[in-house]
Amino acid sequence: MVKIKFYGAARQVTGSMHLIEKNDFKLLLDCGMQQGKRKESFERNRNFPFSPSEVNSIILSHAHIDHSGNIPTIIAKGYKGPVFCTHATKDLCDLMLPDSAYVQMKDLEYVNKKRAKQGKNLFEPLYTIEQAQESLKKFESKNIGEYFNINKEEILAYFLNAGHILGSAMVILKIIDNGREIKIGFTGDLGRKQLPIIIDPDNMYNIDYLICESTYGGRDHKPIETALDKISFIINDTYSKGGKIIIPVFTVERAQEILYILNKLFINRKIPAMLVFVDSPLAKSITEVFMKHSECFDPEMLELMANNKNPFYLELLKFTESVQESKAINDYDKPCVILSATGMCEAGRILHHLKNNIEDSRNTILIVGYQAKETLGRRLVDGEKEVKIFGELYKVNASVFVINEFSGHAGSKDLVAFIKKAKKDGRLKKIFLVHGEPEQQQILIERLNKENINNVIAPETGYEEEL
Repeated sequence: MVKIKFYGAARQVTGSMHLIEKNDFKLLLDCGMQQGKRKESFERNRNFPFSPSEVNSIILSHAHIDHSGNIPTIIAKGYKGPVFCTHATKDLCDLMLPDSAYVQMKDLEYVNKKRAKQGKNLFEPLYTIEQAQESLKKFESKNIGEYFNINKEEILAYFLNAGHILGSAMVILKIIDNGREIKIGFTGDLGRKQLPIIIDPDNMYNIDYLICESTYGGRDHKPIETALDKISFIINDTYSKGGKIIIPVFTVERAQEILYILNKLFINRKIPAMLVFVDSPLAKSITEVFMKHSECFDPEMLELMANNKNPFYLELLKFTESVQESKAINDYDKPCVILSATGMCEAGRILHHLKNNIEDSRNTILIVGYQAKETLGRRLVDGEKEVKIFGELYKVNASVFVINEFSGHAGSKDLVAFIKKAKKDGRLKKIFLVHGEPEQQQILIERLNKENINNVIAPETGYEEEL
């Protein structure tokens, strides 16, 4: 008997976690961190809806924290099996999971000072840096397209290119159950064609069930080229006012894409010369990881590398590592660009930059990534005039611009085209939409219905189905 159970990223976009059961064998697809309201997220991340010690294997689609970030927690609670992923994903997680622990620790130091003064209970991080580092010993990396054994030749798996971030993969599971073969496809986060830097996503064929992301199920993206003109305008306008451009970024992919674009704009003299601060020690290390994994690059990137050009390094680029260097940016009184993590403005140094700059009307906050519900980034996108940062209210006097062209997620047309190809051979029985908000999922379901694809559901948290 084969079952699938949905425990994370069900009708929401964070905390990816789906359980496949074959008799007594349990396989977890992703083990992501829930992001959003601090208290609710903390409880969900700490308390698994199953016994961690009973899970036998984990397959990780990619390194983003909402897919990988709770791996140290599940291991600390008794999980003893392997974590399968691609080579680039392992190298990224080597950096990102200890950093996740560090960011939690630093944020809670700040929050707990206030809680202690108020006589409230203090928060503890989900895991320590040491626990994160220990969890990395469980990782086993595999090549794209290489079948690997999960359970006694009864469950096999292989990866396909997802085209979302460096090393991101889709998963194909081949399960033998009482003589019959069941094939399950899991997109992880499905990327878009012609994104800068990384190779385009593969297609999926010959599967029985598909677990498909749906972040932009009801929306399409404009071509990424249109973003260059928007960024040029925003930077030039802010520069003329003597302001700073603050860009919250995910340290993987988005930071590198923005550096890549800024490099192009500087070279073509579309924007004035000014300092670009990358205020994230992790971003520097991750940019170095990028240069190690040419197997993930698209032809344009490979050509640049063949000509000994590094597309991530600008003339006026400054990576800041220490806290002192980060704080010193606040004293810099000339126009500049500040890239800082995290991308949804929920933790990390970006909160300090927002706190110090959000009330100055000369400044600009440029949002270039998806913002989940209940995050500070989403409140800025929704146009709230006052927001809480570290528990205190700040007026949003800075201009807020949103550019969606950079999204690493497939748009609605991309998802429909992908699913149509997966359905073409007639084998696909059912599609489960995950990693999306209900409104976006409903639009996608309706668009698929118009293509005569009717076997589509968006499962709620805790939903299970026998395959």
